[in-house]
Amino acid sequence: MGAIFRREVRSYFTSPIGYIFLAAFYAYTGIMFSSYSLESGYTKLDSLFGSLLIIIVVLVPILTMRTISEEKRSKTDQCLLTAPVGLGSIVVGKFLAAFLIYLLAVSITVVLAVVVSVYGSPDWNVVVGNIVALALVGGAYISIGILCSSFTENQVVAAVASFIALLLCSFLSTIANILPFEWLQAACGKISFGERYYSFTYGVFDFSNVVFFISAVAVFLFLTVRVLERRRWS
Repeated sequence: MGAIFRREVRSYFTSPIGYIFLAAFYAYTGIMFSSYSLESGYTKLDSLFGSLLIIIVVLVPILTMRTISEEKRSKTDQCLLTAPVGLGSIVVGKFLAAFLIYLLAVSITVVLAVVVSVYGSPDWNVVVGNIVALALVGGAYISIGILCSSFTENQVVAAVASFIALLLCSFLSTIANILPFEWLQAACGKISFGERYYSFTYGVFDFSNVVFFISAVAVFLFLTVRVLERRRWS
């Protein structure tokens, strides 16, 4: 797993993907911070964190689109599938590499919180809770992106499929409002990633949401392993 992890991390910086992801995330976060905090003198960062879900939905597919689809396109997946390493280790190694790049992007929020602390007194419990929430939802989205990448050798198709999947997961509760049954609307609200993430931005640290996102990571990575396992024996 360590070799896969190091190889994947290097690949993000030997291609434009890592730089594009980080630059786009930093630029968007900087613009939102300027709009919500610097111009208005607002020392709380809840609006900033709430707005970041949109850019995550857009950028995570770019981060994950090549994780497995590129292996398929270049036929190097055959080497991986026949190598003396477990499929779980391959998938987890790729996940951790993408997650590391994602955490490098999210770390900018720590810098912004420090900047705000110079001019005011942000609620650090809320700030830390929101950073944890960003890490959790990002991990879940990355696992979905890797699963989508495992279905195709076309990176663009993988990115589009991931974007649609993340859009549905994020705004499932909003989409559910058009459904005719209240119990179905309530069920969709329970599994909506966006609803569970936004509860953190309101200052509510619900441990059940933590379990939900960690479980989502485990489920989607498991499904990815199953897809690769099926390809190994096909």
